[in-house]
Amino acid sequence: MRPHDQLRDVEIQRGYLASNPASVLYRCGRTIVLCTASIEASVPPWLEGKGKGWVTAEYNMLPGSTSPRKRRDRGGKIDGRTTEIQRLIGRSLRAIVDLQKLGEQMITVDCDVLQADGGTRTASITGGFIALAQAVSQLMPDSKIGDGPLTDSVAAVSCGLIGEDVVLDLDYQLDSAADVDMNVIMTGGGRFVEIQGTGEEATFDDQQLAELLRLAKQGIATLTEKQMQSLQ
Repeated sequence: MRPHDQLRDVEIQRGYLASNPASVLYRCGRTIVLCTASIEASVPPWLEGKGKGWVTAEYNMLPGSTSPRKRRDRGGKIDGRTTEIQRLIGRSLRAIVDLQKLGEQMITVDCDVLQADGGTRTASITGGFIALAQAVSQLMPDSKIGDGPLTDSVAAVSCGLIGEDVVLDLDYQLDSAADVDMNVIMTGGGRFVEIQGTGEEATFDDQQLAELLRLAKQGIATLTEKQMQSLQ
């Protein structure tokens, strides 16, 4: 069993698809997400003529990613969980994009879960940023993070309370046992984008909250290093 303050093993494979250079296979333990970023030379109608771009995201779990099989979304109907997660991914990525510098172009980041073992939304954000950065480098090869459309990096991780233990990066088994679980999204510069924390028939105090956030910040610092290494 891994230490409570240690991330699951992370593997990042850039350029996974020959059809899309801005593609990343992101593995976090047994959770596997394929993240791709696609560029369109247009923006949603409500942004036309404003000189700004847009970044959005779509999230999907393939039928074989879980057991039992997950039914496909049909007829344009998307379940509430999927809608919530893809909005979270989109918000998280837009938080580190200067839409004015992007110009009137739209980047869509697709996150398809190939195998789910907890933390699919946090893996999608962390891997999705790498795909986004690759797409931006296609558009503007000379731009760098902090000097171009990307103002910073962004990564996410889960943590939780299991009994009296504070645990980082919950897989499905740990998440099912957690009294409190939390998803934390932060920039590489150490600023919070979003915090989602819930007591599962339990409560937590300010000291436990501080420890959860400390552990999450530690994990995100490590993930940020891995992102930067993969983009070199």
